[in-house]
Amino acid sequence: MIRYILQRLAGMIVVMFLVVTIVFVIVRVTPGDPAAVMLGPDATPQDIADLRTGLGLDRSLGVQYIYYIGQLLKGDLGQSIFLNMPVTSALLERAEPTFFLTVFSLMIASLIALPIGIYAAYRRGSFIDQAATTLAMFAASIPSFWLGLILMQVFAVRFGMFPVSGYGGPGSTFLERMYHLTLPAFALGIVSSALILRFTRASMLDVLGDDYIRTARAKGLVERKVILKHALKNALIPILTVLGLTAAVLISGAVVTETVFGLPGVGNLVVSAVLRRDYPVIQGALLVIAALYVLINFAIDMLYLLVDPRVRY
Repeated sequence: MIRYILQRLAGMIVVMFLVVTIVFVIVRVTPGDPAAVMLGPDATPQDIADLRTGLGLDRSLGVQYIYYIGQLLKGDLGQSIFLNMPVTSALLERAEPTFFLTVFSLMIASLIALPIGIYAAYRRGSFIDQAATTLAMFAASIPSFWLGLILMQVFAVRFGMFPVSGYGGPGSTFLERMYHLTLPAFALGIVSSALILRFTRASMLDVLGDDYIRTARAKGLVERKVILKHALKNALIPILTVLGLTAAVLISGAVVTETVFGLPGVGNLVVSAVLRRDYPVIQGALLVIAALYVLINFAIDMLYLLVDPRVRY
């Protein structure tokens, strides 16, 4: 167990090193001069040259890379050029809406997908099974931003049931903020439920035909107990995997949805940073998202042992 954890930690370090390198190179090889973009069209060549020197952009890529690695080892993600504040502080200020949007969306996706997926597998081949599969394929093909616009038009503009955008005022309560997140969370949750539903159905179908399920039924156990205790428990590993991947995708996929609904989250911050060519913010946000991907995958692997004692590392 300890050996496996050490191997995974070593693998995580290698993955993050590759991510740091790729992000650093991609951000800097994109066309355009960030100093010229920041100063605007009226800037003189001397002003642009001075700003490039101040930002260290006049150095070679190798020197910039070594300096950036040194900053990361100290826990410093850099200084935002436009916000004039540390990138870490900027990300922490925007983390709350993104975090609750991700959690809320995952809850909605799970509440939709898990019961339908389990029941569709139990009633395999029935009309309900076919309808669930069709709806899952349809939901998977819908862009979340388009669904968000439809929900906004119907429930916010036409019926006035929810706010059109925003995250509430500075003194808003937790319930008021969750009220503002309802429509974007449903937009993300409905789209994400498709994958969870299909995996849940497939995983349940794999175990419902096993011998121990027939034995449990032969003993006269209640059907609900057979499905939820015996079948679902042994089908949880693939479901946990897809739930973890969905959570990671929701964190990165919230970028467009936050922009559509005007949420002051990390996604909106990233979009603004891209438009302004704010290198430190772009790099910091991408690294944080990549680190969350890695940590979520690691946490899911650790949960396998708790869910199924037969798993040994």
